[in-house]
Parts: sequence; C-alpha cells; structure tokens
Amino acid sequence: MSEARLLREIVIEDEDRVGVIADVSRVLCDMGIDLAAIHVRVEGDRAWIHLVTSSQTYARDALRDAGFSVQERDVVTVEMPHHPGFLCRIAEAMARRDITLHDLYATASSTGTAALVIFSCSNNLHALQLLRGK
Repeated sequence: MSEARLLREIVIEDEDRVGVIADVSRVLCDMGIDLAAIHVRVEGDRAWIHLVTSSQTYARDALRDAGFSVQERDVVTVEMPHHPGFLCRIAEAMARRDITLHDLYATASSTGTAALVIFSCSNNLHALQLLRGK
C-alpha cells in the first residue's frame, strides 16, 4: 500500500512559553538535523512537542544536552500519495480491524505528490502489518 515504518518519536515536555519552538528548532538547526514533522499540543501551562527528524538519536541527545525533558514513544510513519481519499482508506481499514487511533499528524506540500503521516494507535505493530499488506 505505502511505505510504512515503526520508529521512535521524540516528545519534549516543557513549560508553555514564548520561544520554546524557536529554542528547540535552534538546537536541531545547529546540529544540521532536518525536521520531517512537528506537532505541538498545549494544555494549561505545559507544552508537548512531538518531533520526527532526519536523525532521531542525534536529535534526542542534542535536545537532552540542551536541557530539554525528552521522552520517546513508538509511532507508525507512512509515506502515502497526496491525493483525496488515501488517508480515509487507511483509517477505514484500521477501524475494520478494531485499531483505534490515539494521535495523528501529517505533513504535505500542496505541490508535492507525497504526504508523511505519523500516528500512534491501540496496536502499532498490527497497524504496521496492515499498512505493509501482511
């Protein structure tokens, strides 16, 4: 169906403050690490920054060295064609197999032909097998 992988997403928890995204992106920039996707969630005075980069290990270590509280969690990434209905087909296939999506975010260019979707669900390994057609 698409290129699907299981990987470790970086999750930073920090106070919700002006400049936190600038500080995180500066660390990545200084290390020459490309940002593939980012998702930010704020609740009260806390911010959670979810990152997928060109080098998760180096990014994790650099962010920890910079003083950020860094965790990791398993997520599924899938590169898919960027056209109407493709995400719908994947979401419906997972629903038919009783796989519940917990978090999902995506990045795509309006002129590009591919999109990157990152998600966690009730069974990441089962979802990965489904996406790989196994």
